[in-house]
Amino acid sequence: MNAFPDRAADYGRAAFEAIAETLWPTRCAVCDVPGAVLCESCKMRLPYLDWWRACPRCGAPLGRAQCTECNATVLAPLGRKRPPFASCVSSIAFDDAGARIVRAYKDQGERRLAVEMAGLMARVIHPAWRAEQPVLVGVPATARAVRRRGFDHVELLARELSAATGMPLAQPLARPRSADQRGLDRAERAKNMAEAFTALPGASVPERVLLIDDVYTTGATLFAATDALLAAGAHKVRCLTFARVWG
Repeated sequence: MNAFPDRAADYGRAAFEAIAETLWPTRCAVCDVPGAVLCESCKMRLPYLDWWRACPRCGAPLGRAQCTECNATVLAPLGRKRPPFASCVSSIAFDDAGARIVRAYKDQGERRLAVEMAGLMARVIHPAWRAEQPVLVGVPATARAVRRRGFDHVELLARELSAATGMPLAQPLARPRSADQRGLDRAERAKNMAEAFTALPGASVPERVLLIDDVYTTGATLFAATDALLAAGAHKVRCLTFARVWG
């Protein structure tokens, strides 16, 4: 077999990347300084969440003593007393820096950020969760969102998280048929996502799942995806997101 065509293709790609980097240098998603998609200075200043101060159920940043996000009063309009998942944790609070990262990643197509985001998410997976040997499942995007962005942003995030942790990856959920969640309030989001997810025909649903998404806003998407996984045979679902909207 002749290896020269493959080498030529590799050289061609390397040359193209070198030219592209010269013309359009890689810039930090937060501070826009050239050099890396997320510079070390900005990475150090991100608003990391303290696991010991967060709600042990939903992961709200300051909810360990008394959570304002997943109590029965807040969830009553959604017809719930508690979240359907066993627990949730997020890496950072969704402030301006977090918003810049997420926007650059999924709306501006900077896919290299998936490696950085997954690395930060891997750090907050509790050892007890790992001991359960869960399977990673990404919340699937709608077909319309995939066409608009050119990729499934959570699927890529889950793949990079699997590579970073060695945890197995599966996708038993079908793409939802729901409207864009942005601009909707808590009740509207819950209604929009109600029964949006179903298991793929013939899919094998893991007993223990670590459900992955990029941002936890009201929890509506994670609630609906968890409902679908539990209905399809999962025994326990925990959730992990890159950022958490709060307050």
